[in-house]
Amino acid sequence: MPDLLNDFPLKEKTYKIIGACMEVHKNLGRGFLEAIYQEALEIEFIEKGIPFEREKLIDVFYKDKMLSKKYIADFVCYDEIIIELKALDDIKNEHLTQIINYLSATKKKVGLIVNFGSNSLQYKRVVK
Repeated sequence: MPDLLNDFPLKEKTYKIIGACMEVHKNLGRGFLEAIYQEALEIEFIEKGIPFEREKLIDVFYKDKMLSKKYIADFVCYDEIIIELKALDDIKNEHLTQIINYLSATKKKVGLIVNFGSNSLQYKRVVK
């Protein structure tokens, strides 16, 4: 029987991404704009050998029809994991809803919301 607390899709890849985010937060702390963390995280991904696309334009579908409006992910890592960055006091329910919608629209299975705006790095793993 699977261990639901410890077995989840793309576990090792998400751990590597979270580790890179922790390194950025350790070095920059809180208080910067999201764009600063995004640029620093790009450097960290390169150093750690994590494949990524920054500000990736993603097609969104409605009833199997591609919409003209696109979703821009902060990062897509390993061509499988959507990363949404925040620089706020806390991760809120609407951020979770946002990433769930992105996963549904893109047919991807795993997303991470990473918040650099609190004293300690916050992250939520979302599996669809």
